[in-house]
Amino acid sequence: MNNKGLFSIIVVAIIIVVVLLFGSRFVKTVAPGYVSVASLFGKVVETPFNAGLHIPVNPLYQWHDFDVRSDTITETASVPSQDQLQTRMDVSVKFRLNAEETPNTLQRFGDKTRLVTYQLIPSLRSRLREAGKTIHRAEDFFLEETQNRLQIQLLADLRTSLDEKGLIIEEVLIRSIDLPPFIMKAIEAKKEREQEVEKQKAELERFKTEAMQLVAQAEAERLAAEEEAMKLRVLADAKAYEIEKVNKAIAGNQAYIQLQALKALEKIAEDPAAKIYFMDGNSPMPLPLLHMGEMGQK
Repeated sequence: MNNKGLFSIIVVAIIIVVVLLFGSRFVKTVAPGYVSVASLFGKVVETPFNAGLHIPVNPLYQWHDFDVRSDTITETASVPSQDQLQTRMDVSVKFRLNAEETPNTLQRFGDKTRLVTYQLIPSLRSRLREAGKTIHRAEDFFLEETQNRLQIQLLADLRTSLDEKGLIIEEVLIRSIDLPPFIMKAIEAKKEREQEVEKQKAELERFKTEAMQLVAQAEAERLAAEEEAMKLRVLADAKAYEIEKVNKAIAGNQAYIQLQALKALEKIAEDPAAKIYFMDGNSPMPLPLLHMGEMGQK
């Protein structure tokens, strides 16, 4: 075997060794939702590698994978208001990395964990304290208007301060608010008083309703009584009219009077102790006078 053949064998062997050792490094696969940033001897490659298969790549590259999907952190902080009281707040921030800025992010701030730990969280705490200074009283944190204003203000401030650092802030939400204990007790006492007032108002309305019902019932009974009295009056007037007509008819009918007188005498005559006297016997219709034996002697 000559020297040329030996050299060829050595070259092929070296190539095989390189392929075996570094073959996979010529290929870079980036998972969905990620971008990769390459660096070579400490220098960051300015163009990121998006999700997918990349062939060929420098086998000497060092890779830094960034998750660029939406993420959320929740931070708890004590926020002072203008009355110098501390209110405990839980705030959630929805964010994601700017894929195009990941090389700059890696160069200036490091990976995603460092970016969140040393940039996002401190900025959020600072903005919360500054926003709290615009609130007059601690209990105002419970107002829906105040919470909406704080969320809008925090969102705008965080976007302004973190956009250039490669963070895209999507949403800021206030999850919970814990006021100082004595304020909570005062608010609860106030709510109890308001509930008691509402209860008394409801009771007063019920009393008014019942009173109105009683008045309406009394009015209905009065109208019914007036109608009944009017009915009785009409009946009495009719009866009086009937009696008046009968009396007039009797007064003008002497035969009827005589007939009734005879019937009365017949009844009187049935009593053996009765005595009958006639006054003015010459009258065409003498009036009988009843004298009862013993009663007449008394």
